[in-house]
Amino acid sequence: MTIGIPEIALILIVILLLFGGKRIPELAKAFGRASYEYKKAKEVIKKEAQELKDEIEASAEKPQEYQIKDDAKNPEV
Repeated sequence: MTIGIPEIALILIVILLLFGGKRIPELAKAFGRASYEYKKAKEVIKKEAQELKDEIEASAEKPQEYQIKDDAKNPEV
């Protein structure tokens, strides 16, 4: 199922009737801004996820140093 030229024309006519000629540029501008903000937020989240992944991988590669307590030398009271 595809949308053809007549369907697109009908949708545009309905939008023009609902919002009027003066509001359409404002709506398009708001839609453009929202799209930009969405893409920007998506990139920020993707970058943070990659940094977290890199940090986890780096900590997994680093050998763990365990400190063994000697109870005879350091008794806990």
